[in-house]
Amino acid sequence: MPFFIIAGAVNGAIAVALGAFGAHALADRLSAHYLDVWEKAVTYQMFHAIALLAIGILMSPALFGSSTALSWAGYLLLAGIIIFSGSLYVLSLSGIGILGAITPIGGVAFIAGWIMLIVAAAKFSN
Repeated sequence: MPFFIIAGAVNGAIAVALGAFGAHALADRLSAHYLDVWEKAVTYQMFHAIALLAIGILMSPALFGSSTALSWAGYLLLAGIIIFSGSLYVLSLSGIGILGAITPIGGVAFIAGWIMLIVAAAKFSN
């Protein structure tokens, strides 16, 4: 439980810092296209940081408790942040187009994480 709360909080802080960095330090250095890519990375990182916080809270014994499905959901969302947002950050800074081929792997991890959250909720309701 604390791992996902910490991971969510760390990723939230990183998303805020990278959002500010993009808005201030990169505004005059990147094209509008790559600034948009950077912003998309920040947005997805923040949304999934909040989801990690929620998973950590749901793992509380007073709520869902320890759950394999919730653990999978958290780890998949964390992997999604690293792969999806990470590849977009590097793509924005480097312009290396092949990195765009890695980004969908992170998107699949996000989707799988959300599906595992659905599975955990379905198991809890039974």
